[in-house]
Amino acid sequence: MNRALNAFVLGAASMLALASAAPAMAQDLAITNATVATGDGSEPIEGATVVVRGGKVVAAGRGVAVPAGIEALDGTGSWVTPGIFATVTTLGLWDVGAVSESNDTRASNSPFSAALDVSTAINPSSQHILVHRAAGVTRAATMMPPSASIFGGQGAIIDLGADANAVTRQRAFQFVDLGEGGARRAGGSRVSAHALFRNALREATRLGEDARIPGRSSNRGNVDLGDDVPLDPRLSGSPTDREGDVLLTRFDAAALVPVVRGEQKLYVGVERAADIRSVIALKRDFPRLDLVLVGASEGWLVASDIAAAGVPVIADGLDDLPQNFEELASTQSNVGRMVKAGVRVAINASAMENPRNLGQYAGNLVALTRVPGADGLSWGQAFAAISSVPATISGMGSRAGVLAPGAMGDVVIWDGDPLEVGSVPVKVFIDGVEQPLESHQSRLRDRYRDLDTSDQPKGYDW
Repeated sequence: MNRALNAFVLGAASMLALASAAPAMAQDLAITNATVATGDGSEPIEGATVVVRGGKVVAAGRGVAVPAGIEALDGTGSWVTPGIFATVTTLGLWDVGAVSESNDTRASNSPFSAALDVSTAINPSSQHILVHRAAGVTRAATMMPPSASIFGGQGAIIDLGADANAVTRQRAFQFVDLGEGGARRAGGSRVSAHALFRNALREATRLGEDARIPGRSSNRGNVDLGDDVPLDPRLSGSPTDREGDVLLTRFDAAALVPVVRGEQKLYVGVERAADIRSVIALKRDFPRLDLVLVGASEGWLVASDIAAAGVPVIADGLDDLPQNFEELASTQSNVGRMVKAGVRVAINASAMENPRNLGQYAGNLVALTRVPGADGLSWGQAFAAISSVPATISGMGSRAGVLAPGAMGDVVIWDGDPLEVGSVPVKVFIDGVEQPLESHQSRLRDRYRDLDTSDQPKGYDW
């Protein structure tokens, strides 16, 4: 009870602070004389300048002139990068893991599966968001892991800014588990999981046609949709009779209509090489699926197949030993070997206790290039795997994870190489707005950094 009360009080205090804060405005700024990594896979540039105006990046590189009237920060000795893009996280969905009332990462008793939409539960004042923002994470793909079904529901792209509008894109992707976990939930076998999944896609196809659920561009004219996503199909169309041998609720079937049409990305949790081949084979029967492999610990064994299929991967950052039977061929060189084969690979944050460690895991892949017989990544490739690559895979294109003209003004100033364990952000901007770096964690650190007993609460006096 005390833990639940503490979590409530902490959350309430954060929410009050958030509600009372006036909306911050994007600021024009320039950072000069810094080591700049643009996030596009290229190597860092020394003595470079970054310019941000109106919440967007204007220019980044060496020889960039600072426009008149813009505040210039001297970045000598600092590194400047785009914000880290953490993918496949649960950020914003929980506060205290052991307190179920504050934890929205599971829906084990829900009658729905694919229809679940995490954007309705994102808490922008979650301490986890504050802590990761202070670690240089500016955007994330957040989702619920599957619990009662092979489907985890629809994930969202969020920003970690200190404002009430955390959701950048709702219903950005659907998640399905077709590995060992999915087999357990589907009846104990991968055979059952694939049958259930194929049936779900069939139901979605039939329902979309019968109910005349509009597609992404239907009835929208020639309007540029930008960051827009398909209208929620559950709120579109008219009721229609369905066949009797259905396994999904109408909501779940309707939520899969954009997936089967290729209008919504499908993230597939899978590790084993044989399972990866089976997932790729789905494209033969459902050619419009926009697949993304998540996990792929044995991806290096079938890297050529993945590359040929053009399917991107969100891979565990540093699996060096198997944790179960579907990861028997795990190796630290997995990511490096897939990239060498031509696969587009982002580093997966879900395999880590904290996505804020993404920089460390990317740095480990750089270190692997110095190990005989191992395959790692160059510095530029490694940083891109936690910035521009996950942003592109998540559907943000070149608008996030890069310092390029027109990109979102998500900029982080570091006190050193961001792929080194000891480096920390000194300033973080999201959409050109400087963000507070304080959290409950930092306040506790500052409170107990010195052992002066005069700083202790009255109740601790002896």
